[in-house]
Amino acid sequence: MAAVSTTTTPSPHTGPEVDPNGGGTGFRSGFFGWPRWARWTAYVAVAVVLALVAGLVAGVLMVRHSFPQTDGRLDLPGLDGNVQVQRDAHGIPQVYAGTSHDLFYAQGFVQAQDRFFEMDVRRHATAGRLSELFGDATLDSDKMVRTMGWRRVAEQELSRLSPQTQAYLQAYSDGVNAYIHTHTPEEMSLEYSVLNLTGLDYKVEDWTPADSVSWLKAMAWDLRGNMEDEVTRAIMSARRTPAQIAELYPPYPYARHRPIVDQGAVVDKVFEQNATGGGTRKPSRPPLGPEALRALRDTEQAVKGVPPLVGHGDGLGSNAWAVDGDHSTTGKPILANDPHLGVSLPGVWYQMGLHCTTVDSGCPFDVSGFTFAGMPGVVIGHNQQVAWGFTNLGPDVTDLYLEKVTGKTYLYAGKQRGLRMRDEQIQVRGRTKPFRFTVRSTRHGPLLSDVSAQLSTVGANAPAGTGAPDRGNGYAVALQWTALTPGTAMDAVFELDRARDWQEFREGAADFDVPAQNMVYADTAGNIGYQAPGRIPIRKSGNTGDYPSLGWLKADDWTGSYVPFSALPNVLNPSDGFVATANQAVTGRRYPYYLGDSWAYGYRSQRIVDLLQRKPKLSVADMSRIQLDTRNGFAPTLVPYLLRTFMPSDYLAGGQRLLQGWSYHETPGSAAAAYYNAVWKNLLAMTFHDELGQTVWPDGDGRWFEVMRRLLAQPDNPWWDDVNTDGVIEHRDDILAEAMAAARDELVRRQARRAVDWTWGHQHQMELRNPALGQATNPLVRWLFNRGGYELGGGSEIVNATGWDASTDSYDVTYAPSMRMVVSLADLDASRWVNLTGASGHAFNSHYVDQTDLWADGRSLAWPFTRRDVKAATEDTLTLRPEKG
Repeated sequence: MAAVSTTTTPSPHTGPEVDPNGGGTGFRSGFFGWPRWARWTAYVAVAVVLALVAGLVAGVLMVRHSFPQTDGRLDLPGLDGNVQVQRDAHGIPQVYAGTSHDLFYAQGFVQAQDRFFEMDVRRHATAGRLSELFGDATLDSDKMVRTMGWRRVAEQELSRLSPQTQAYLQAYSDGVNAYIHTHTPEEMSLEYSVLNLTGLDYKVEDWTPADSVSWLKAMAWDLRGNMEDEVTRAIMSARRTPAQIAELYPPYPYARHRPIVDQGAVVDKVFEQNATGGGTRKPSRPPLGPEALRALRDTEQAVKGVPPLVGHGDGLGSNAWAVDGDHSTTGKPILANDPHLGVSLPGVWYQMGLHCTTVDSGCPFDVSGFTFAGMPGVVIGHNQQVAWGFTNLGPDVTDLYLEKVTGKTYLYAGKQRGLRMRDEQIQVRGRTKPFRFTVRSTRHGPLLSDVSAQLSTVGANAPAGTGAPDRGNGYAVALQWTALTPGTAMDAVFELDRARDWQEFREGAADFDVPAQNMVYADTAGNIGYQAPGRIPIRKSGNTGDYPSLGWLKADDWTGSYVPFSALPNVLNPSDGFVATANQAVTGRRYPYYLGDSWAYGYRSQRIVDLLQRKPKLSVADMSRIQLDTRNGFAPTLVPYLLRTFMPSDYLAGGQRLLQGWSYHETPGSAAAAYYNAVWKNLLAMTFHDELGQTVWPDGDGRWFEVMRRLLAQPDNPWWDDVNTDGVIEHRDDILAEAMAAARDELVRRQARRAVDWTWGHQHQMELRNPALGQATNPLVRWLFNRGGYELGGGSEIVNATGWDASTDSYDVTYAPSMRMVVSLADLDASRWVNLTGASGHAFNSHYVDQTDLWADGRSLAWPFTRRDVKAATEDTLTLRPEKG
């Protein structure tokens, strides 16, 4: 057949003409005219693009698969009536229910919607079961937690809680399980999908009340006080004199930094805020031998195996204060709180409101604030009448006991006593058989020294069944800790949530036994107050717990009694019109009971007090500004020494010049702060690294402010000498000059040659990492779950406490204000709050980190409380309805 010739009319459109028969300059003639190699390159490029698009679509679908339903209706089994969950523009839920059962049921369901993977990891951590998910990497943590028996204690604690509390915990668990039963792991969280890709075959277990109560043990562990200091002092005692050790642990500077309560005394076991009197004790501990030191090093290693769950370190603490109506612009009290905890993604706290539609004895809750995903109730916040905040009291509630172990016995009061033993087994992902070991305990507690990796490798943790080998003779280290005795802190959470006045608040505080917190109070009636709660042991010998105790001596035992709650420091409506806590000393030196002495050294707290006293009346905005204060309280002491130090070249003096006229504020854009902190880190290293082991290198927090303050006044103190330089004795001015030179060189490497181009925020950044998968070796996994690059001001032992660790090479933030809140008791709807991250634990959800930029910039959100204001702020409403039979 002959070809048909056609004539075409040119198109009125611009661009190349396309011949339908393949001729001319169209795509087909052009493309197929390309060389074969070029056409194959194009094929591959198109295929890659299509694969990327398909992967992106699949990834988006997988990511969004776990996002919660936040509007419409859901029918759930076990509800008494309808429940409304109203969320604002940041996804923060306010729950309205007709019964307490439905309120906590809905709380469990909603928290599971937003944060179930976080909840699941937390309960695995507190039960010593992380290795089921993550394999050998978490085995050390699991062994330590199992040895202490957190989960066992939580289960014992349940039976001691009030019937009401047990009912609330069960309702919460039922709500979580309603979520679990209607979702596969992949529908719960992206983390499960990623773990499944690595071969994890996982079935989610039902939630139980013990899962919630166990979290209190994690809090208590991270806030436990001075246990590491006991080990450090003991290890140093082998090479250092008591006087040298005392230089590194100076006393609290009462003359410069006031304690929380600077009035009152104990009279007939009752603390009376207007009384006077007191007086106390403090024995010392002799140096220890090599066997004891080996056991203590094993213990130190074991303790480090448990990763921080809310954060840990000398700087871990908080700020909380309240001013009365005479000192506020509103005429009523204002309360502020910002707990300083480890940084993570999602953050530690979960914002939530819990509201009974009719508040009465059957449903007494109308409360809003910050809680933990996995635990019912509100931990910090306010209700209709009362607001409260927490800082860590830091009492001495742990003692390490050196135990003389022989075979399966230990020495006590001149006799050999049998060790208590129990076998444990841990399922470890990637192993065909569980890891089995035996926990040994004395009358004081479990032997932590058994858990070290070194002892495990030589079979020291072999099961103690028939015919099992003994671990050998020598010293072991036992832990006695108040958190290993069942308590009532879960009761306290609900008692605080429904407290209506100071008396009811104190009744709740009396049950808040572990972890002990400084509790700041304010109410709508115009009162402010402070209460120290907690189960704080009384020791037979008055031993302060600065060093490990000797387990074979009855005189070193605890008495079995605790400081009476009535005798714990408290104050209502102090005459100066405010209360301020920032982990400083609780009372003066004449308080008769030993609470502890591992306080922060008062640099933050005194700055807060100074700012509170600067204005006659303070507003909500003023309180927020105080929370953001970045003044370094030690810089006025150190900087004059630095300015007097001779620097031999213009280059070396470049950083020094920045300090002239510096305000001592560590703002993100400050070049002077960048240089000062680099000098501080190098100064600590050059002064102490040559004589202290790496595990106890200075972290640069408040204790080291006080240590260095004293050393600066002693230019010939032996600590200044570098023991590694033969035939040379360095003095203070030598080390200051070396530290300044090193800081100059370091910042050239890190930032820029010109000193004026440095900024503190450039080197002081916050990286938010997913605790479970944020350290993955696969960079794509880290990209999925981590967020970072936040350049911050503030620093260690500064009111805006964005702490960093001077013992490392990094200035990155290690702990920070985990949330900020300011409560106006004159108008609760005028209160402000902000979280470190967001409400959601789902990566790529719009509420994953939607508060982080606000937080980093020092801004906050309106905090609606009344039904009217909550309704006005609501963007999504989900109605939970009883499932029809």
